[in-house]
Amino acid sequence: MDNKDTAHSHLLTFLNAIPPVDFCCVYGSTLHSIDPGKSTMVDYILGVSDPLQWHSENLKMNADHYASWMVLLGGAKLITNVADKLGVGVHFNPYVTWNNKMLKYGVVRMHDLVQDILNWESFYLSGRLQKPVNMLVDNLDIETINSVNLRAAVSAALLLLPPKFTEEDLYAKICSLSYMGDVRMLFAEDRNKVKKIVQGHFDLFQSMYKPFLEEYEGKDFLRFSSSKNRLANISQDCGLPVTHSHISFLPPTVRSQMGMKIRKKKVISESGKVGNGNELGFGSREEAAKCMQKALRRTVMVSSARQAISGVLTVGGVKAARYLTSKMCKAWRSWTRT
Repeated sequence: MDNKDTAHSHLLTFLNAIPPVDFCCVYGSTLHSIDPGKSTMVDYILGVSDPLQWHSENLKMNADHYASWMVLLGGAKLITNVADKLGVGVHFNPYVTWNNKMLKYGVVRMHDLVQDILNWESFYLSGRLQKPVNMLVDNLDIETINSVNLRAAVSAALLLLPPKFTEEDLYAKICSLSYMGDVRMLFAEDRNKVKKIVQGHFDLFQSMYKPFLEEYEGKDFLRFSSSKNRLANISQDCGLPVTHSHISFLPPTVRSQMGMKIRKKKVISESGKVGNGNELGFGSREEAAKCMQKALRRTVMVSSARQAISGVLTVGGVKAARYLTSKMCKAWRSWTRT
């Protein structure tokens, strides 16, 4: 068994301690780690068909994973309602100690996960899946569904990039999409977070986005030239026809929001579908990029605020203070380093 298989097997063992799931991925700094240390938090996203039923079963197995007040006052129903009505449909249990490891896992309804991937409704988990993850369970073929999300991320990033840029610039812009407007970035996140994610997982970004870059190169949207440090230099066609093509790859929800901003109302075609880039009538690439950026910023701002409030309530005061303190210390160190 090689190192990759060893790491995969190690991460899978946690799933034996919880009810069955339809989807599971691991993300964050542990992606390249074979055996994370005790102080390193391993982050899981779990997709289930029915969160209410899943939490009911998990409370019987792992009640200590949840905030005590939620267990006492409402149990699975309260946990699910807070996630759905106050948050963005994801319940997180952080600081879970298991097998001498520290874990955090978020539980989401599969329907909500798919809708966010396809439509960027909250741009929460869809943004997470635009970055490298290790998929451990994928019963509904989320990896294939996520290709729509990845292609949209490439087009969104290209709209925000200049005519010439590097491969690292592209991945950094993709990575930053879901942080635009994130309230946590104001005080509780490392200001160098995007740079660290891209540089720490550069090879994984390359493998994720290679098919879409080759597709866009074949359409003459992009042109590549090599450089000394193996990072490709890229130039792109910034004309309106290509701009409209990029807009057409964006999720319907985003295109609808862009239409409302430019015309003060939703732009709906006769068939009842949201119009494409041409129908939205943008007169310039800059105008389209600005509208898209505003739409994404607003979506992320609302969802990050909702999830932050939900998180404080669901993890309990002590764990919330511990988590926030850890985040703020990282943020402070990033701002004070020269």
